[in-house]
Amino acid sequence: MLSRTADHLFWMARYMERAENTARMLDVNLQTSLLPQSADRAEAGWRGLLGISELEDNFKRKYGEVNAASVMHFMVRDENNQSSIVNCLRAARENARAVRGALTTEVWETQNQTWLGFNKQMASGAFERDPASIFDWVKYRSHLSRGVRTGTMLEDEAMYFLRLGTFLERADNTARLLDAKLHALGGAFTQAHNGNGHGNGQGQSQGQNESHEVDFYYWSAVLRSVSAFEIYRKVYRNVIRPEKVAELLILRPDMPRSLLACLNGIMEQLTLVANEHSGETMRLAGKLQAQLRWGRIEEIMEEGLHDYLVEFLRCVGDLGVGISQDFLVPMAEA
Repeated sequence: MLSRTADHLFWMARYMERAENTARMLDVNLQTSLLPQSADRAEAGWRGLLGISELEDNFKRKYGEVNAASVMHFMVRDENNQSSIVNCLRAARENARAVRGALTTEVWETQNQTWLGFNKQMASGAFERDPASIFDWVKYRSHLSRGVRTGTMLEDEAMYFLRLGTFLERADNTARLLDAKLHALGGAFTQAHNGNGHGNGQGQSQGQNESHEVDFYYWSAVLRSVSAFEIYRKVYRNVIRPEKVAELLILRPDMPRSLLACLNGIMEQLTLVANEHSGETMRLAGKLQAQLRWGRIEEIMEEGLHDYLVEFLRCVGDLGVGISQDFLVPMAEA
């Protein structure tokens, strides 16, 4: 396959996955903003969302004050923000248009209708009336796009690069989401983990009970943002504990959006498209996969979850560069 064709397919999938993940992050922030909390904590949540995509400086230059309405506008429909949903859907559609010959008619029409449908909803004022419904719609269209690809496309290199882009983007976004949500809690997560979530044996105060209640809804929203609430209940069957949420989203190979599941997918696709130049990229992906496969959540917590996720994101960035150099259009040319 020509590197330019592979590049368009890879980025088509990445942009579609990025649009979905942006919708997921906005949706969970919208839900958690409805919980009883201080104004400072609410603002920290929206500021953390900007930090996930490293967009806080760009946002401040244009909007200044951080609040729910301005952040959602910036992340959904601001055409000057390259990571906004509108720009991700546009880029996904343009990449698909460039390689229509490598796609089935159904895949192209799904991608094109997603772009047209999104613009229609924005023009109708649906986003201002009910932003949650727009987030659900974007997630649904991303699911539909993946399903149509799986159901109509040949299992060849085109599909391999589509999946490679999807898994790489998903790994990056899951790590960013988890890190940002932990940061938004400040020291509360560390205290809860070190204390194993229990009181001092004298009974919990009303304030502690209220805090645990808020934490339940907070972590429930985080789990729902990655479609993992029901999965958590099935796997752990107990109260929602932050360290178990971290374990589910990092180390469980049977959780579709976990870091390990993403690396398993990346390794599978890299094996299928490997060439004489990709040995180092394969080694990096295999090393990262092995660290996740044989890791334990207790060791990760002892090391520091934030530091662990920052290092993981650095490795995923290096992996993306390696994939680009080995298979795609060189970044300078792109």
